[in-house]
Amino acid sequence: MAPNRLANETSPYLLQHSHNPVDWYPWGPEALSKAHDEDRPIFLSIGYAACHWCHVMERESFENEHTARFLNDHFVPIKVDREERPDLDAIYMDAVQRMTGGGGWPMSVFLTPTGRPFYCGTYFPDQPRHGLPSFTQVLEGIDQAWRERRTEVEQATDALAKSVGAEMAPIQGGSHYGTEALDAALLSLERGFDPRHGGWGGAPKFPQPMTIEFLLRLHVRNGDARPLAMACRTLDAMAAGGIYDHLGGGFARYATDAVWLVPHFEKMLYDNAQLTRVYTHAWQLTGEPRYRTVGEETIGFVLRELRTNDGGFAASLDADTDGEEGATYVWTKEEIDALLGEEAAEFEAAYGVTDNGNWEGRTILVRPTGAPDDERLANARRRLLDVRRSRPQPARDGKVLTAWNGLMIGALADAAGAFGRADWADAAAVAANLLLTRARDENGRLSRSWKDGQAKHAGVLEDYANLTDGLLALYAATFDERWFVAARELAEIILAHFADPQGGFFDTADDHEALIARPKGLQDNAVPSGGAMTAGVLLRLAALTGEQRYESAASVALTAVAPSAQRYSTAFAEWLNAIAFSLSEPVEIALSGQPTATDFTALLAAVRSAYRPFSVVAGGNTESTAVPLLEDRPERDGHATAYVCRHFACQVPVTRPEDLLAQLATA
Repeated sequence: MAPNRLANETSPYLLQHSHNPVDWYPWGPEALSKAHDEDRPIFLSIGYAACHWCHVMERESFENEHTARFLNDHFVPIKVDREERPDLDAIYMDAVQRMTGGGGWPMSVFLTPTGRPFYCGTYFPDQPRHGLPSFTQVLEGIDQAWRERRTEVEQATDALAKSVGAEMAPIQGGSHYGTEALDAALLSLERGFDPRHGGWGGAPKFPQPMTIEFLLRLHVRNGDARPLAMACRTLDAMAAGGIYDHLGGGFARYATDAVWLVPHFEKMLYDNAQLTRVYTHAWQLTGEPRYRTVGEETIGFVLRELRTNDGGFAASLDADTDGEEGATYVWTKEEIDALLGEEAAEFEAAYGVTDNGNWEGRTILVRPTGAPDDERLANARRRLLDVRRSRPQPARDGKVLTAWNGLMIGALADAAGAFGRADWADAAAVAANLLLTRARDENGRLSRSWKDGQAKHAGVLEDYANLTDGLLALYAATFDERWFVAARELAEIILAHFADPQGGFFDTADDHEALIARPKGLQDNAVPSGGAMTAGVLLRLAALTGEQRYESAASVALTAVAPSAQRYSTAFAEWLNAIAFSLSEPVEIALSGQPTATDFTALLAAVRSAYRPFSVVAGGNTESTAVPLLEDRPERDGHATAYVCRHFACQVPVTRPEDLLAQLATA
């Protein structure tokens, strides 16, 4: 079949649909003009490449000639990759949730020619079942309503569009925030915690790396054992469960049950970036070797399977292999017996392998006993992984998303410093350079996505905020000033183009494409809220530069959100992380000297010897003026020198690591 208009796109999700008989358009002026000129409703289908039910709906409906013909004759069909256009996804997902009470992907939304939603849903089957009409029935009903009850449709559209716009309006918060917000948030998290299995909520159960990060920070802040216990219980349960890939490293998107056993097998870059970071921090805080192992293995997975040829990081691996979910990853006992021979029994006991399996007659590997690892088990895992690599593999969505790469750059940078892996900092630097040179225009503005030599779509707030965060972490790992300079440039663009005069930050820039609403998402989802991440990076920049305007912009946003954050903690965890940083009056650490010199590295090792979430560090030659924290803080007596400061007021400079540790302990 001849390709449709999606054949000119770079998104793997859109390309998957490029040979459908549906006359798909990408979102843009051509499609919107056609709808306007022909007065046709728009069928907007939003999904992503690793989405299982997106594939199902494609096979059932979008590849069906009869269904495609009806769509083409009566609608303007538009296909959108939600990962490329999070602005459209946010606006129309809000409409779906308001109309149906739920949401998900594929998202199926019917719009007027002006882009206003009037009927919403998610997956529709090809035949009526489970209380759902067939997709053909939906199309026929919508077409009839559009032709015969147009006034009724437009009235419903106006009401829904107004409610979506209201949801995007600024929230009314309190007049201040204080430690009571952190205390209330902890109580909220305790009430929702699953003490037996770890995590929050029932099936399906999602990793909550931002929440775990907040619990680690609470423990550092006040020494309270309760948040640390919740964090460790959850980290242990996830690492032992089937959501973790015990052969290849890395985490699946979520568990379909409440006990972390059965994953939804897709692997997303953003999950693995955030979980790498939180396991790294947990190791720094507790010294538990298992947390280091998980962090290292997850990085190994990302570098091996998600790194692109140009050094960026791909978005995801599919849940399906040749149309079967999880086929690459599961085993039968007979397969393992044949592969491992006499060593099979030990491996099977350690990884929960049984005759009947634990999922559809096969086994998802888990560590039910928590038995200690040894070289025999490690060798067995390597042998099984080699065999698994010879199987058909899930498809990879190879687009490089700026926001998600920013998260991975930050994770690699933190792990590089914690574990002494300069090669990981090098990998982060390659990805950062790719984004700053290929996904940024001559005005410094970011693109959302990079693939096949093309930068696509205007960057949104999370692209700027997450990349700024990653660059600041990369600066702290390398003390290469170009990363700090680039981070500050991006922060200035945020303040110039995304700031809301009433406080906080919009998700789209002031010169972004005009949509039916300007989104301002406050809650965290699978990735941090762009506003929350912005608040955090501005607070760190304030500590590194001494510039009050950064702190002021962050504080206004935090004040507005704090009441919601303390009540709905898992939905606002990244805001809570920023609030905790703000209330802790961050410690500023300036290391003056040559970063490769022995005395400098000894001071730096002291700084990195613990998890210090409420500090910033700058290092290098103080003759440079790029990083204000280093200015006028010279070496003493020819030795690398450390300055421990708050609000740029410093304690007595020290040159010995033990003296630096003593100052940090009381700072």
